[in-house]
Amino acid sequence: MTDPIADMLTRLRNAVTARHTKVRIPHSKTKARIAALLADEGFIGSIETFHEGHRAWLEVTLRYQNGKPAFGGAKRVSRPGLRIHTRSREIPRVMGGIGTAVVSTSQGIMSGREAAKRRLGGEVICFVW
Repeated sequence: MTDPIADMLTRLRNAVTARHTKVRIPHSKTKARIAALLADEGFIGSIETFHEGHRAWLEVTLRYQNGKPAFGGAKRVSRPGLRIHTRSREIPRVMGGIGTAVVSTSQGIMSGREAAKRRLGGEVICFVW
């Protein structure tokens, strides 16, 4: 697998499309931090880490409101073949502020709003709405 973050976003999109309540994603620190950010922003429910044999997994519980998923979709912006960096003043707004940009800064992974508030630029990982 060349892009594990894109794989994570695809697993979430596919699970929402299939109306699953939970989805399993291979664990990494970066994916765990992105999932925690999505939970803080209200796009997903809870996150659990568990071990099965020698592998670690993230089990993400999806959120639905009145039958509609809270996680509408995601788009990978910066990818292994083309990294996209931005200054704090130029962090893009997603769907007019409805969505959020996930930004990797020198102080960790955070939402675009939080990075702009702290005046930190960085790599734009993805957009989520």
